[in-house]
Amino acid sequence: MKNIFLILFLFTSLQIVAQKNDKDRIKALKVAFITERLDLTPKEAQEFWPVYNAYEDNTNQIKHQELREIRSDIRTGYDSMSDEKADELIKKLNKAEIQLHKLRVDFSKDLSKILPSKKIILLKASEEDFRRKMFDEFKKRRGEKR
Repeated sequence: MKNIFLILFLFTSLQIVAQKNDKDRIKALKVAFITERLDLTPKEAQEFWPVYNAYEDNTNQIKHQELREIRSDIRTGYDSMSDEKADELIKKLNKAEIQLHKLRVDFSKDLSKILPSKKIILLKASEEDFRRKMFDEFKKRRGEKR
């Protein structure tokens, strides 16, 4: 019995490490992609990356904790949900979306102190290009597995 528990524990641990490695690898690819596209000077890069990483951490926290919790509540309780509960979820959802919007506005203001406006616009386009490339790669790999 102990052996089975140990094997399950090791397997689960390996999956978590693999997922973390995948996330780290994707983040490294994104950093390289953005750095290349923006052609940051050393001074710009030194000031840009801490601001960008803080923004990413804050938005990820809202997206992956608060919004995930709201979606889960909707999925699991929709059929038996009262109007009061639905109103509460809408308020939580709106609050999270307002927080994300405020983070984006503050991020743009912070970037305007570091980068020229054209590079800020290029950053937005580069992030979208990166997401599209990652999604296309995901679809391609998913198709290969089938």
